[in-house]
Amino acid sequence: MSRVCELTGKGPMSGNTVSHANNKSRRRFLPNLNDVTLISDALGQSFKLRVSAAGLRTVDHRGGLDAFLAKAKDDELSDRARAIKKEIAKVQATA
Repeated sequence: MSRVCELTGKGPMSGNTVSHANNKSRRRFLPNLNDVTLISDALGQSFKLRVSAAGLRTVDHRGGLDAFLAKAKDDELSDRARAIKKEIAKVQATA
């Protein structure tokens, strides 16, 4: 399982651990990923996704999973999230 947010595409970054003596050694900064269940209003279905804490705040800010996916760029989304976005768009087009 990769350490990448399924909604925002946020992944590990690298940098330095700097000691008090200013010695530098390489380290990884991992995103704060959580397994969450998000509900789609259009589909009436829930989806389990691995989302960063920042991504979860953005979903709440935009008004839910459907609104977030409508504004999200396809290249940032995972394959599963892209499929969910396509289903939601199809349902909203017919309604």
